[in-house]
Amino acid sequence: MNGGEARSDFGGRERMRIAPAALKGRREKMAEPLRRGVFVVPATITSLGLLAGFYSLISSMGAHFELAATMIVAAFVCDGLDGRIARLSRSSSQFGVEYDSLSDVVAFGVAPAGLVYSWAIHRLGSLGIVISGLFVVCAALRLARFNVQTAATDKRRFTGLPVPGAAALIAGAVLAYSYFEIDSPRTLCAVMAPLTLGLAALMISRVPYPSFKTFTPHRRVQVELMAVVLAIAAMLFAMPQFTFFALALAYVSSGLFLLAHGERIAKLPAASSLPASGAEPHAMGASAREPGETAASEP
Repeated sequence: MNGGEARSDFGGRERMRIAPAALKGRREKMAEPLRRGVFVVPATITSLGLLAGFYSLISSMGAHFELAATMIVAAFVCDGLDGRIARLSRSSSQFGVEYDSLSDVVAFGVAPAGLVYSWAIHRLGSLGIVISGLFVVCAALRLARFNVQTAATDKRRFTGLPVPGAAALIAGAVLAYSYFEIDSPRTLCAVMAPLTLGLAALMISRVPYPSFKTFTPHRRVQVELMAVVLAIAAMLFAMPQFTFFALALAYVSSGLFLLAHGERIAKLPAASSLPASGAEPHAMGASAREPGETAASEP
């Protein structure tokens, strides 16, 4: 091989290296708008949940209690969708995490507190305001604790009752009360006042609650579990108000069941003793979002 042929071969290899790099750059420029569009989707769903919570509050003020409860259920659905879509599309961000928490304060803190006050405990006067206010404060504290514990937590359990779970029980109670056409304001007030306080206490407690973050739909399940899921789906179709209340009550009770059977949440280590980034956490704690993950339904 003479010198001219060698230079020609070398130049050909250089052009082959440059061409794929140029094509890769063009693909990245074309994919950038798509990434921005995918990022908007979970943020939009979070915004819809926030607006549903706001509309629930307005409906409670207008004494449209069933509509207010339905809006909380809609926010509950949005809270479950935004995080899953963010994970599947790999469009998670710290902004999404913070925005989701602020949305949860309104949709699952302020809106249920306004609903339970206007619907049931307004008869207590100032005491009713204090009870509903405590619910809001405990919901905010629960969300704040969830966000700061993400470095040393276990995805199998939540620490304390998730805020959406507490809101779901209040909304479910309103829907079930309407479904059975009960008319007993005094009994309602006597039941809902301690129940609201109990939910507030459970949110800031260390009672372990199941997390479904590790569940994957493509995994094989037992026939019995599939039968239960189908039965629940049929009940949701036949009598959605009562079924939603029953499911919310079952979930709230599940933490007390785990606690009664001896399961405990280990205390988190001090900040200086937390495992380094990438280390496997050993302490049992609340199920945390992955860094930059939205929703989560929580909660």
